[in-house]
Amino acid sequence: MPDLDLLRARYVRHTFPRHSHEGYVFGTITRGVEDVGLPGGTVHAGPGSVVMINPEVPHTARAGAPEGWVYATLYPSAQVINDIAADTTRLRGTVGFAETGVLDPEAARLIGEVHRAAEEGNALAADSMLRIMVARLLSRHGSVLPARAPRSAGAQDAERARAVLESRMAEPPTLETLAAELGTSPFALLRAFKKQYGMPPHTWLTDARVRRARRMLDAGIAPADAAARVGFTDQPHLNRHFTRIVGVPPGAYQRERAITYKTGPASSA
Repeated sequence: MPDLDLLRARYVRHTFPRHSHEGYVFGTITRGVEDVGLPGGTVHAGPGSVVMINPEVPHTARAGAPEGWVYATLYPSAQVINDIAADTTRLRGTVGFAETGVLDPEAARLIGEVHRAAEEGNALAADSMLRIMVARLLSRHGSVLPARAPRSAGAQDAERARAVLESRMAEPPTLETLAAELGTSPFALLRAFKKQYGMPPHTWLTDARVRRARRMLDAGIAPADAAARVGFTDQPHLNRHFTRIVGVPPGAYQRERAITYKTGPASSA
């Protein structure tokens, strides 16, 4: 199944640092409690809950109970979700979800069915269950994401800074140098960047490096080479940040993806 990743895991002490995803996140908790930290506050998700996170929304995650949490999560691309919206709803544009956590046992069951079908190699069933689940959530909680307000000078500086960091990821400038290149002050740039992207430049850069390394691992590049190409000092540095943000080590992630390429359907890590 293209444009879809799956993760099943139990975490007790693991804490996901602030990060975001290019696509959507749909997760269901089967045991325990997950605390999801969002710009508007913390969502406490327990069994039967479905967590929905829109693209590029910064968030954290950690255990909300001593026993941790067990969950099954789907990571479909933005294109997949918007195609389903165009096919099943009257929503047009970039769709999103106003609520992050909802109690919906049926949608939670469907997420589990997607995982089960994928693990059995039944791509037809997995794709069908995914579409039924997304259509259900869109009909109950979907809306069109509001258009962005006119960009301020600070927002424009933040966007320019992001472009510089993306183009010079392996050797990024210091905050002072970056601000000087953009004609602003370090503090003003720091404040504008955090307002625009929900995290300071150095945190955003780490997240972006992990994203790019993930695409390299998908392409079959060895973790050590990926680490060097995205600017991590060595492979252990990549391992630490990749595991914190993705939830599994890069080597294990790449082995799972290799199984996916050989068998066809998406697999769980």
